[in-house]
Amino acid sequence: MIFRRCVDESVRMHNPPPMNSTTTNKKAVSSKQREELLRTLRDRFEKNMDRHKGLEWAKVQSKLEACVEKLWSLNEMEKTGGEPDVVGRDKKTGEYIFFDCSAESPEGRRSVCYDRLGLESRKEHKPKNNALDMAAAMGIELLTEQEYQELQQLGNFDTKTSSWVKTPPDMRKLGGALYCDRRYGRVFVGHNGAQSYYSARAFRGSLRI
Repeated sequence: MIFRRCVDESVRMHNPPPMNSTTTNKKAVSSKQREELLRTLRDRFEKNMDRHKGLEWAKVQSKLEACVEKLWSLNEMEKTGGEPDVVGRDKKTGEYIFFDCSAESPEGRRSVCYDRLGLESRKEHKPKNNALDMAAAMGIELLTEQEYQELQQLGNFDTKTSSWVKTPPDMRKLGGALYCDRRYGRVFVGHNGAQSYYSARAFRGSLRI
């Protein structure tokens, strides 16, 4: 069961093997951060019930409290401006699905190229990071093109910005990467070289709990 797996992860994280005093658990939030994050997520959940009709916050919170590492990832999404919120539940696995739901592409993740290969291919004016590595470090996945379209059914997102989305391997091998945005009342899918980066483009992520 998903719940059991999360509990096991929590137990391992709270009962780690012996280590010296300089070693710290980087993927756990403090009690204060946990309380603040849960309060923020609850308020957002209750203000946007159209994104998750039929779901109950109490059940979502129960899952969250059992998954220490997932709470850390949500906190990273929040810190970088993603404003994560529940957008559905997987009927097969029972997992709750969170997407970055900020009106514009998360401000704390902008000016990044698509992936490390794209970053390394730049000879000058390199950005500080890339979308795939940032997402992996946060423990989340980039939205796919389909997931991005699903997000846009819940509101109007990226009307002034754009977001990198997961790019199919065959396209990436040819040097390109996909991004999406909303303009003129429609959702568009575009492409750039994976080494490109823009001040108004970040990426949106997903997390399953």
